[in-house]
Amino acid sequence: MALKTINPTKTNAWKKLQAHFETIEDTHIKNLFEENPNRANDMTIKWEDFYVDYSKHRLTQETLDLLLELAHEVDLKDAMNKYFGGDVINKTEGREVLHTALRNNKDAEVLVEGENVMKDVFEVKSKIEDFTSKIINGDLKTYNNQPFTDVVNIGIGGSDLGPAMVVDSLAYYKNHLKTHFVSNVDGDHVNEIIKNLNPETTLFVIVSKTFTTQETLSNANTLREWFLKHAPQDAVSKHFVAVSTNIEKVKAFGIDEANVFPMWNWVGGRFSLWSAVGLTISLAVGFDNFNKLLLGAHKMDEHFKTQDFDKNIPVITALLSVWYNNFFNAESEAVIPYSQYLNQFATYLQQGIMESNGKSIDRNGDKVNYQTGTIIWGEPGTNSQHAFFQLIHQGTKLIPAEFIGFAKSLHGNQDHQDKLMSNFFAQTEALMSGKSQKVVIDELKEQGVSEEKIKDLTPFKVFEGNKPTTTILIEKLTPESLGKLIAMYEHKIFVQGIIWNIFSYDQFGVELGKQLANTILKELKDVNVINNHDNSTQNLIKYYQQLD
Repeated sequence: MALKTINPTKTNAWKKLQAHFETIEDTHIKNLFEENPNRANDMTIKWEDFYVDYSKHRLTQETLDLLLELAHEVDLKDAMNKYFGGDVINKTEGREVLHTALRNNKDAEVLVEGENVMKDVFEVKSKIEDFTSKIINGDLKTYNNQPFTDVVNIGIGGSDLGPAMVVDSLAYYKNHLKTHFVSNVDGDHVNEIIKNLNPETTLFVIVSKTFTTQETLSNANTLREWFLKHAPQDAVSKHFVAVSTNIEKVKAFGIDEANVFPMWNWVGGRFSLWSAVGLTISLAVGFDNFNKLLLGAHKMDEHFKTQDFDKNIPVITALLSVWYNNFFNAESEAVIPYSQYLNQFATYLQQGIMESNGKSIDRNGDKVNYQTGTIIWGEPGTNSQHAFFQLIHQGTKLIPAEFIGFAKSLHGNQDHQDKLMSNFFAQTEALMSGKSQKVVIDELKEQGVSEEKIKDLTPFKVFEGNKPTTTILIEKLTPESLGKLIAMYEHKIFVQGIIWNIFSYDQFGVELGKQLANTILKELKDVNVINNHDNSTQNLIKYYQQLD
């Protein structure tokens, strides 16, 4: 069954939220703490090793109640049942959305067209486990009988961003294999990777569902040509494997059919790292750690599926996004992980969130008259504090931020960890509290600054505060906790899409540029081919051809 189509702005809850917003818009978060000394406890969710504090937000219990009312009025629970139940909720592409099945229990029943897919899921997991073990242990060797030393993942979008982010995030758990990621069709990218490779000991993993993606196939062919300058033709079958559904094209490339790892139509690309797309993850950190990543995600699935909305982490975080996006007109959200390991996390979320919910047509096929997807950006703290925090603290834009921190250091340097976490806690406090004119003046007086200088400096040193943040404090960065965190954001995306009455799982906006690029490529290859373009594009093409 299809998702219900309910315009959120027509609901009673939305109308009540609009009226409520007008009464609370200018309320300072500090005052809310004064009114309710127990606010921090009331607005914290403790679940397993997660501690999620959303008390530093511009909302009251009434706000929360109305947001939860909105979730019920758009029938979020019905949508969740269809999401987990294998209904075709990706209606525009006629697909189920079942990445959750990839991390489900072996004895679970997940039906697609009446067939339980869990048998297929575990067959592929078993194949990944077997292949991973043989490569890591050196049982599967190169064409000239050496153990593999390097793995190159060739993909783009979800076939690159997810695996690359996870491998980077779990670098502490990596084994001896060196991993590399090639995604951009920019030839300089692939050639820089080649400089670090020994062709005789490198395994290539080509990730492409259709085995037709231009960027992926261009890079794969370039790497194969380079490889064959150092190895015989039949060595391709030992050094290249594929994650794909297009067996014929894979075989034509020279890959042994036994080294093809299947994908399924019911898994979207940006949610596919849990599938065979995660083969490079398994190779990098071992299958046991890959499986722990899946286990963590499954635990978050169960939390999301069974927990009441008022204590449900993905639901609450999604509702907060809706509150700021649609009532405060905040266009972006910052994601700030206080761990250098998560330096690619915001980049990964950019695809997950903006490709999913960057839609202007609702599920009825009508143009929306309200804001949908948020702009996601961020970098790790403390680096980001010395970069863009100035804008968040004293700029003109309201930017809700999610702070992600881990209580325990992996390498155990407590001095560094204490300094890191002191910044983690201090920044959310500073963003909320700000610094008043009186405090600024008192500080300057203590420093012996003249009255005239105090008068000049004070306006520049005042912080309004009242900047909203969510704090997600996790005990330790492990494969399992990372799996929980990624799944949390996946479900947050889903909830947002349901509330905004859009289809979160297609991405037609990606296609137009690709189509035009193919048209222009023919012109660049053959000057006699002429297509109609606007004057600007035509001039740019001519100028490029002159320089080429």
